[in-house]
Amino acid sequence: MVEQQLAQLASLCADCRNCPLADTRTQVVFGVGNPHAPVLFVGEGPGEQEDLQGSPFVGPAGKLLDDYLTVIDLDRTKCYIANIVKCRPPHNRDPKPEEQDACLGWLREQVRIIRPKIIVCLGRIAAQKLIDPAFRVTRQHGQFINKKGTLMMGTFHPSALLRNPENRPAALEDFVALRTRLLEYEAEQSGEEIG
Repeated sequence: MVEQQLAQLASLCADCRNCPLADTRTQVVFGVGNPHAPVLFVGEGPGEQEDLQGSPFVGPAGKLLDDYLTVIDLDRTKCYIANIVKCRPPHNRDPKPEEQDACLGWLREQVRIIRPKIIVCLGRIAAQKLIDPAFRVTRQHGQFINKKGTLMMGTFHPSALLRNPENRPAALEDFVALRTRLLEYEAEQSGEEIG
């Protein structure tokens, strides 16, 4: 049922013309992963490789994200990955506020269908859109906030970590904290206690 709902939504999204990004895209980058997973990662928007391949986080930043996922015993079969905007902004620029607003409905529907327990915002733009407009990644990364029953956390965008590798240890701490939260959730689901 969830898969069918997502497939229908992806089909509608593929025809989206809500903003000018539709004029320059190769294809819509809807999202990938396990729609039954408890964690949803949200980036800002597709880059060049994502636009060409139709999948989020497939370039160098995606490789780094995969490395972090591996460290905490996750992979793309155990989470879902999407973006604020589904079409590539020209020259990989930040998506404009009006582009984010035009596209946000698609992400809201993805969240409604998937019903993740935890949403991890990858980078400033996603965190400011979903957590708090004043969110500062360097100061607030790794902090969990409960919004209407969903835990939300912002961390560094993998592209930013490629540019500023000195932030990688802090990002790793955020992912380790995420793993702890996921283990707590799994224990709750199975009725066990973590000692």
